[in-house]
Parts: sequence; structure tokens; C-alpha cells
Amino acid sequence: MSPGLVMPIADRALLDVDAVALEEDTFLVLSADPTPRETHENPESLLRQVSTFEAQPLGSVLVTGKNPLQFLAIVHDLNQEPTCREEWVVSALQEIFHQAERRRTRRLALPMLGTVHGSLTPRRFVDLFETALAESNVEHLERIWVVVPDGTGGDVRDSLATLGLPLQ
Repeated sequence: MSPGLVMPIADRALLDVDAVALEEDTFLVLSADPTPRETHENPESLLRQVSTFEAQPLGSVLVTGKNPLQFLAIVHDLNQEPTCREEWVVSALQEIFHQAERRRTRRLALPMLGTVHGSLTPRRFVDLFETALAESNVEHLERIWVVVPDGTGGDVRDSLATLGLPLQ
């Protein structure tokens, strides 16, 4: 079953959603807060923490936060070129839909994974989105807002329309 409404939107901050997906890399650098903060921790302790941090598997999704949930989609490996691959995006999309269903998520904001920090075109993302959605058992998702890069809304709307899903 597919969600009843898929909508392209430019600003996910405008949405009332249960969950938001975020594009992420294996070491969670992309979503890290770049603001320097004073710490009173021992530098050796900090180095130990960093050295034991393990890379997240590509194509996986970490679920964090509450109201809304955050689905951290691991679709980049900053040690590889290109940093993002289609198979990682499809796997992450399938896992996002699985996690959304498991948590009975009704409203999801989904960026076009791999189009901002990677080399995927919006049209190619729509193809991957269609594949992942078709292969997922989605019953609780009522709405998916596709968060699009600036200037691509009309093209994305046309591409999503080819999926046969109702658009708003």
C-alpha cells in the first residue's frame, strides 16, 4: 500500500510531521553541530572516545530524537569517491519505510537523499524512491513530504506525478 499523499516541499520546518529523515555519513559528520563548545573533559578521554567510535553501516538508518523522530539515513562514506551510491540510498529508503511502519509513523518529511551532498539528480532520486516504496509494506504512512533542493520543485512534482500517487 502506498501513502495517500506525496508532496514536494522546500522547507521541512514548515511541516507538522511525526518523523524527519536526514542525509548522513558513516561517522555522523554531516549532522554534527559545528559550534565549538568549551569542555572540561580530559583530552585523553576525548581521544579515547573518538578512537572507539565505529562507522555506521552504509544503507542503514539510526533512529534518534522524539517529536519528531529523526531517521539518520547513512548514505555517504566520506572516505570514498563518490561518497554516495544508489544502492545505499535504496537500502536507506527501505529502512526508513520499515522504521516508519514499525513506529506507526503517519507523517514523514523525506529529503531527496544523495542529491545535496551526493551526485544523484532529483529525477534519479524519484526513481529510487519509487523502487523502495514499491518494495516496502507501508500501511500507516499517510503522507510523505519530499523535501526538495531549491529550484527543483516543479521538476520533482512532475516526476512524482509519474508514480501515480496523488499530489497536493
